[in-house]
Amino acid sequence: MGLKDFLQSRRDDAELGRGLWRRAHDRFIRGIDRFHQVLERLADTEMIELIVPDANTLADLIPRVRTVAMEAQRIAPSDGMDIPASPEGTFSDLHRALSKAGNAVALCAEALAMARCFGECSVQCHRKITVERRVQSVVEHVENAERLIARARDEKAAQVRNENPALQTTSV
Repeated sequence: MGLKDFLQSRRDDAELGRGLWRRAHDRFIRGIDRFHQVLERLADTEMIELIVPDANTLADLIPRVRTVAMEAQRIAPSDGMDIPASPEGTFSDLHRALSKAGNAVALCAEALAMARCFGECSVQCHRKITVERRVQSVVEHVENAERLIARARDEKAAQVRNENPALQTTSV
């Protein structure tokens, strides 16, 4: 582990903690890395031009997943594998959405690997369409996680207001 890796690890510990939010984030990143490893093996084929937009779509999701995981750690810190309790089960749903996003990225890498095994592909090739469909699934899971973190933020604010009557506004 070099200095850069060490500093990144410390930054991740500070922003994401060491619990389930960090693990969900890291699982997603590993899936993206795997997708790009498979993509690199397509470098000498025409198919790479068809897949690069999907790879870019996945890469664009990284900061969004990190933001969700950081916000989750801020609202409901976790240093273990237990999902923090919430009145509506929002943290459980949020963790599920992040886990599904990570699993869906792994399925993208698998679909790309299978497409690579069967050779060249054109624009309407079913293998390329399968990869696109998997990428869309990842996007949907991340969007769901973003909706859930907004809901969790609202629940937390309501909880703080209920615990602190002085923060409640009164109307005249």
